[in-house]
Amino acid sequence: MADLAELEQKIIGLIATADDLGVLESIRIDALGKKGEISLLLKTLGKMQAEERKTFGAAVNQLKGRINQALATRKTALEDEVLDKRLATETLDVTLPVQADPSHQGRLHPLSQVWEEVTAIFADMGFTIADGPHIETDFYNFTALNIPPHHPARQEHDTFYFAPDAEGNRKVLRTQTSNVQIRTMENQEPPIRIVAPGRTYRCDSDLTHTPQFHQIEALVIDKVTTLGHLKGTLEEFFKAFFEVDDLKIRFRSNHFPFTEISYEVDISYSRVGNKIVIGDGEEWLEILGSGMVHPNVLRNCGLDPDVYQGFAFGMGIDRIAMLKYGIPDLRAFFDADLRWIEHYGFTPFDIPSLAGGLSR
Repeated sequence: MADLAELEQKIIGLIATADDLGVLESIRIDALGKKGEISLLLKTLGKMQAEERKTFGAAVNQLKGRINQALATRKTALEDEVLDKRLATETLDVTLPVQADPSHQGRLHPLSQVWEEVTAIFADMGFTIADGPHIETDFYNFTALNIPPHHPARQEHDTFYFAPDAEGNRKVLRTQTSNVQIRTMENQEPPIRIVAPGRTYRCDSDLTHTPQFHQIEALVIDKVTTLGHLKGTLEEFFKAFFEVDDLKIRFRSNHFPFTEISYEVDISYSRVGNKIVIGDGEEWLEILGSGMVHPNVLRNCGLDPDVYQGFAFGMGIDRIAMLKYGIPDLRAFFDADLRWIEHYGFTPFDIPSLAGGLSR
C-alpha cells in the first residue's frame, strides 16, 4: 500500500504543476491510459489471492477516483486561465460607432415616399387608387378632355408624339393622368371617387420641370357634388400631408378646358431664412389646378351632365415633395447621386400612415 501512496503523491504533484491542457492530458494518459501506471496495477489483480485481490483492488480504484478528481479540478483551473487570457486580449471597444444593419442602409427615393404618403391620405378619405396606360390615344389625352384641336398643349413643343400608324394617327406619351379619369368614367357607374397617381411626360426641363414627372389627379362624380366638397377635400389633404393644424387656402379663378368653373389653388406660407414654412404667414404659393368637371367631358364619357356633376384636381408629386422636404432642384430627383439619396432618402421602415405619422 505504501507504493500506492507514493504513486499517488507523484501523480498529484505532476497534476498540480501542469501548466497547460496538453501537459495535463499527457499526465492522464500516463496514469490512467491502457498502459498507464494505475491501469497496469489493475492487471496484476489476477495473480493475487482472493482476499488480497479484494483489498488491493479497492485501494487501486479509490486511487483512480482521487486521480480523476484531481485531473478534473486542474483542468477546470487551466480552462479558466485560458479564458481569462482571451478576455484580457480579445477586447471590444464599445465606444466605436456600430455599423448600420444592412436592412437600414438602403434608402427609398423621396418620390416613392411621397407617393405612398399621398395615396395613404386619399385612401383614408375613401378614394380608390386607379391607373391607366402611359402611351395614349389623342382622344383620351386631349379630345375627351374638351381640349380643342389647336390648343397649345397639343403642339409638338409641349407633347411627345409617336410616329403615325398605318391610319395616320399618332399616339402620345400622356401629358397628365387625366386619361385615367376618362377611362374610369367610361367603365364605371357613378358614384366615382378615385385618385390617379403616375408618371407623365412633357417637353420641358429646368429647375422645376423635367421631361418626365409625377402627378396625382383626383376625380369625384356623383349626383350632388359641390365646390364645398372640393374645398373641404383639399383642406383636409394639405393639413394631413404638410402635418399642420391650420392652413389657409385661396381659390383664384382660371381657365382649364376640362373644368367649368376652374380655379388655381394657393396655400399660405412664410419664409424663415431660406426655409418655406407651410401653413404660416401671409404669403401665397400656387399648388394645383382644380374645378368642376366640364359638362362636355361628362358627355364624352357617356354621362348625362343634367344628372351627374363632380370635381377634379391635379398636382405634381415632385413639386409637393420639394416643398415638404426642402429639395431645391427637381433635376436632382433623377441624377442617381448616392450622396443625395442618403441625405433625402427614407429607410425601408419609414412606412407612412395617418395613425403612425406620415414623415420621419
